[in-house]
Amino acid sequence: MIPVTTFKDRRVALFGLGGSGLATAKALVAGGADVIAWDDNPDSVAKAGAEGIATADLRTIDWSAQAAFVLSPGVPLTHPKPHWSADLAHAAGVEVIGDVELFVRERRAHAPDCPFIAITGTNGKSTTTALIAHILKSSGRDMQLGGNIGTAILTLDPPKAERYFVVECSSYQIDLAPTLNPTAGILLNLTPDHLDRHGTMQHYADIKERLVAGSDIAVIGVDDSYCALIADRVERAGVTVKRVSKRNVVAEGLYAEGSRIIEAHGGMTSLLADLDGIQTLRGSHNAQNAAAAIAACLAVGVSRDDIRAGLKSFPGLKHRMQPVGQLTNSGGGQVVFVNDSKATNADAAAPALSSYDRIYWIAGGLPKEGGIVSLAPLFSRIVKTYLIGEAAPAFAATLGEAVPYEISGTLERAVIHAAADAGADPAPSAVMLSPACASFDQFKNFEVRGDAFVGHVAALDGVTMLIETGKGS
Repeated sequence: MIPVTTFKDRRVALFGLGGSGLATAKALVAGGADVIAWDDNPDSVAKAGAEGIATADLRTIDWSAQAAFVLSPGVPLTHPKPHWSADLAHAAGVEVIGDVELFVRERRAHAPDCPFIAITGTNGKSTTTALIAHILKSSGRDMQLGGNIGTAILTLDPPKAERYFVVECSSYQIDLAPTLNPTAGILLNLTPDHLDRHGTMQHYADIKERLVAGSDIAVIGVDDSYCALIADRVERAGVTVKRVSKRNVVAEGLYAEGSRIIEAHGGMTSLLADLDGIQTLRGSHNAQNAAAAIAACLAVGVSRDDIRAGLKSFPGLKHRMQPVGQLTNSGGGQVVFVNDSKATNADAAAPALSSYDRIYWIAGGLPKEGGIVSLAPLFSRIVKTYLIGEAAPAFAATLGEAVPYEISGTLERAVIHAAADAGADPAPSAVMLSPACASFDQFKNFEVRGDAFVGHVAALDGVTMLIETGKGS
């Protein structure tokens, strides 16, 4: 835990007592703050009270006595309208902040020079975050990983010299972190997302910009117009900018030429890494993720040799284009089994489908609006599709005569049939679970679905597992 000492002996109101909110309340109390907390869910309030957190309806407190108001990132700050607790704080002139802001204040107070990498963007955040953390850890550094990737930031070990922090930041968290100041800040890309919470695309982009604007070194993907403009603005403001592109050559920064990551600096270019053969970093989207990770690691002093070693040993992000097993087919080639269960809509499935040339595709579940129509340009890569869940009839109608398919019904049957077909095919191929659907018709969540896929693959004859059997990691 990181005790929040910067509010010692001061009153702090807090709303939102889910996982990260409760962790934040405990960290504030551990640092000596006088905390009063609340939640709209009575069960959450009761749980906090049972763990020693003082609770009261924030409508009844003296707001003029509060030094700060800590809001959980999932609670609306501005759109579609502010939560009632935020309105009360604003009316009283009390600053509204979140757990990431508390972390950066603790870092500034106790270890301002400890390396801090923060990552945001619409797509690729988690993979890039996990890759950076892996490179740092595999090089022997004291590394702490948290934020939006799943570990509440204030549950990490406290900042100290030579302790590296790698933090994934959502737009909600950035919106509540006005003094965010990473050593290296990454903005990967921007496409419309969370507009119900931010109102407009421009407001969403403005929030994301704050992360790189406050960085010592800003690593910015420049393949979309919003990020390209942000890179120019941040650079004019005096921040050192490293541009990253998966499509175009950049004059200063990193770019991809196929699987090769090239650095351009001072009119010269050099090869930083080659991702060829690294199964967990296939595809142009992962070339961008890797380039951004490399730039950030260089910024905090990691050697090129350590970076290359970390790239080669990266195990991948669980349930996201994760190679989990392989077998030898009838022609002596390899069939790789890929767990992409996190692809819960067509846009999320596209990167995986574009990363392999010959695919036995397992798709379906609880359908999302639009189905798989947008994936039609990738159908030529698919040898056969195995349809499961409620979406099977609709997906079959979309596939039509373009792609052979069967309605397998269950994931287990789909894995068995796809493995048999791929094994009889003499060409190298991938058996891929990339459902383009939510899981809730047959599974509790995408994690359970992905773990089930791993279990079914492990049960096949002749398969060599690439991960620890039964854990999917």
